[in-house]
Amino acid sequence: MVSYKRLNPEDVQFSSAVLSEEPLSVHQEVRALQPEGASLLPRRPSCSVTTALLVIGCLLLLLCGGWLLGTMLWLRQPSSDRPHRPPPPAAAPTPDSRAGLGLNDSAAASGREACSLIPEAWRFDCYPERGVVVTQEMCEARNCCFIPGSSAGSIPSGRRNGVPWCFYPRDFPSYSLVSLNDTSLGQKGTLRREVKTYYPADILTLEVELLYETETRLRVRITDPSDARFEVPIAVPTATRKAESPDYVVEVSRQPFALIVKRKSTGAVLLNTTAAPLFYADQFLQISTALPSSFIYGLGEHRSTFLHDVQWNTLTMWARDVPPTELTNLYGVHPFYLVMEDGGNAHGVFLLNSNAMDVTLQPAPALTWRVIGGILDFYIFLGPDPGSVIGQYVEVIGPPAMPVYWALGYHLCRWGYNTSNSTWEVVKRMRSYEIPQDVQWNDIDYMEEFKDFTYDSENFSTLPDMVKDLHAHDQRYVMILDPGISSTQPEGSYRPYDEGLKRDVFIKDAGGQTLIGKVWPGLTAYPDFSDEATQEWWYDNLQRFHQRVPFDGLWIDMNEPSNFLDGSTGGCPSSNLENPPYTPGVLGGSLRSKTLCATAQQKQSVHYNLHSLYGLMEAKASASAMKRIVAKRPFIISRSTFPSQGMYSGHWLGDNRSRWKDLYTSIAGVLTFNLLGVPLVGADVCGFSEEPQEELCVRWTQLGAFYPFTRNHNAIDMQPQDPTAFSPPARAAMQQVLQLRYSLFPLLYTLFHHAHLHGRTVARPLLFEFPTDVRTYGIDRQFLWGGGLLVTPVLDPGVDSVVGYFPEGLWYDFYTGDSVRSEGEELRLDAPLDKINLHLREGSVTPTQTPNLTLWVSSGQPLHLISALTDDGAAGGDLFWDDGETIDTYETEQYAYVVFSVAQNVMSSAVLHSNVEATYITVETASFYGVKQKPSRVLVNSLEAAFTYRDNQVRVKGRAGDGDVDSHAFRLTRRLLCRS
Repeated sequence: MVSYKRLNPEDVQFSSAVLSEEPLSVHQEVRALQPEGASLLPRRPSCSVTTALLVIGCLLLLLCGGWLLGTMLWLRQPSSDRPHRPPPPAAAPTPDSRAGLGLNDSAAASGREACSLIPEAWRFDCYPERGVVVTQEMCEARNCCFIPGSSAGSIPSGRRNGVPWCFYPRDFPSYSLVSLNDTSLGQKGTLRREVKTYYPADILTLEVELLYETETRLRVRITDPSDARFEVPIAVPTATRKAESPDYVVEVSRQPFALIVKRKSTGAVLLNTTAAPLFYADQFLQISTALPSSFIYGLGEHRSTFLHDVQWNTLTMWARDVPPTELTNLYGVHPFYLVMEDGGNAHGVFLLNSNAMDVTLQPAPALTWRVIGGILDFYIFLGPDPGSVIGQYVEVIGPPAMPVYWALGYHLCRWGYNTSNSTWEVVKRMRSYEIPQDVQWNDIDYMEEFKDFTYDSENFSTLPDMVKDLHAHDQRYVMILDPGISSTQPEGSYRPYDEGLKRDVFIKDAGGQTLIGKVWPGLTAYPDFSDEATQEWWYDNLQRFHQRVPFDGLWIDMNEPSNFLDGSTGGCPSSNLENPPYTPGVLGGSLRSKTLCATAQQKQSVHYNLHSLYGLMEAKASASAMKRIVAKRPFIISRSTFPSQGMYSGHWLGDNRSRWKDLYTSIAGVLTFNLLGVPLVGADVCGFSEEPQEELCVRWTQLGAFYPFTRNHNAIDMQPQDPTAFSPPARAAMQQVLQLRYSLFPLLYTLFHHAHLHGRTVARPLLFEFPTDVRTYGIDRQFLWGGGLLVTPVLDPGVDSVVGYFPEGLWYDFYTGDSVRSEGEELRLDAPLDKINLHLREGSVTPTQTPNLTLWVSSGQPLHLISALTDDGAAGGDLFWDDGETIDTYETEQYAYVVFSVAQNVMSSAVLHSNVEATYITVETASFYGVKQKPSRVLVNSLEAAFTYRDNQVRVKGRAGDGDVDSHAFRLTRRLLCRS
């Protein structure tokens, strides 16, 4: 990084050369940084007062004349000359972007009227610094337009939201494309900036590379050709050939440089960077694009609605330990968005960058990336449907892992069990009430003085026995680990720290000494997971502890990384890394707030670059270690996440509260992480902090039963909130819905297979299945499992009904088979306290099983298939099945895959991939929703079978004249036949 002194706005001055029509030559501009306090642009030579007055008078005459002439020409310019420019001012169209942006330089110098013609929605913030009330003098020092807000939504730049008062004129200096050449993978060009910006250390010459990687994936890299900059160290595909017939068209504007990416089939403009100037300084990179619509999703991790608000909404990304809060950077960083286009198409954009950033949305609609390090490395995914966009994104970042089967069961935890015996008692009560539970967890209270790889020998003395008992009942145990390693013990008394010092695995401060922060055990050191030596040290500690307590999975918390101090015990040095020229809107106002110093040293780079990767790197080390220790699929749940996280861990949505609002916002969080390639996700059921309410906990358990990952967890000193802690009716309602989840395990497991194989979502937004129905675009109070099961939970207190939207088509009540035909409308549904509404989409076949107390038992039960028929009697579904825990069963072909189809009154199954696991699967019963008349008979494998009929459905069970179930008679390779 280049060292510099931060300039105040009043230090930045502009010479007339900046505004002249003739650009300065490159050799005039490329020179050493000016002495301290000097401006970033050349100053005018001094002159006498008389000369100055004469010159100013002449200039004013010239400017006025030029402005009048320019305005006349501009008003006569036909609008069709600029088909890809963002909408021009309402007063008149603007010139072609390829002929130059905005008014000519003379007109821009006179400024005010030209600035006023820029619509508020298209004003891009020239003074985005937080906590600054921008004055006209400060704004014009940056050569920008200044118009105080006239509408209620306008507030000064420097605050979080609102129409900026200080914004770029259309002719603000930017880069020019000076060369562009074809390459084997696309094109490569040189960009040059003739005029420095108001941020230090501009990189005046850049290289742009356009890589046509696949027919649906374009990569755009903008880098410094003279100096290697930090790049995110995750593996991405390496293209070997140029796409022959891509679905996109790329247009390049030379002066100023801009990119326009269009969908070839429709002409829709997906990316249009003519919207605002490009910045590329050492610690300030900025690029803006127009968006084809306001329907934008992703950009995690933030607490918000699923559909983002584009009304001057800034989303900051820098991993932070903070309970979920609106307009705040949270635990993870995911610079990826998906946008819906007219007609139902969708595309996605991913910025592969881990530095702190702001992403600003504005109502044009448009988006601005504002990053303080690294490079600009974009992927554009063409879809064209939303699901395909996510699949293409996952191809780049890596597929989510196939979870171990018990990960999909019910998990129970709390901070404050206080003893292993009290933990054990909860497990026993769950069994006595016959409530399903697969996994028991402990929070940090199991540790000795909160130290990793220890357990309290007094209060948790029976922990090994409890874990042994869990295993005897086909249950599993997960423990928490925080990255902070206690550093205050006498030498030789705490092996993880002593061995860590010996192996040199801890993050260093700027002076090269072990950086010491503070978390639960007190003063702590932080493992550097970017170092392979640290990963091996981590494995060794896990293995040693596993020999004492044979845990089955890991919960890695506090890994943003969190620090109760700002930086370290010794503070942080004053430098450009700690105090960059621009600081995104991070909570606390500085990069070191409640984390490590940005100047901290790690194996692969400084913490300034690696901070938001910490949770990913810890998850990767943990998953690798667990594979070696248990020789099965690892189970890891991480709080901090980054793209490719799904390959190694799941995620929970953090320290939520026992409030109805948190119940509602959890759906948006779950849907968003499914878009981000982390489908194993859920929120703390019943809420983490604050006292639980019985009604809320019942409704949350009902919703949580349909999180891909479901765990009940609460905080210390709060009342118990496990299902056994409530009244008999509430307990019964929770038991019922957990049994329902367990009965749907075959469906859920198969959905995770498709997520692993194709990057599909598990919990799915309605818009993914109905992309042409705009009414689905904002729905985040309902969702789907896969494409066929609609979940409509109650999210409000004191109600016994719920309103749900039903897209056009035929839907069946999951419980009764009653049908409703919707034209695309909202319907009010009965929702007593013991019910969550579920509906099956026409054309689906859903495999279910009889539930039991654990998935190990229930997954061995025969199948019951539910077919939701279309009007012409068709349906289809599938089943993926393996042993549930062996690593890479699909890749090593140790699995069975079966498809079901119904057509012309015949249900058939076909085993597309056979394995010994298929011999354990039988079909005991089948239901057919949508059978309008009672059949005269039903045949199973050519033999007449007993069946029952009620309005709209047939249920088949057993064989003719024999009520017993013969597993061999219902092999999935055989055929079920319904005849009228």
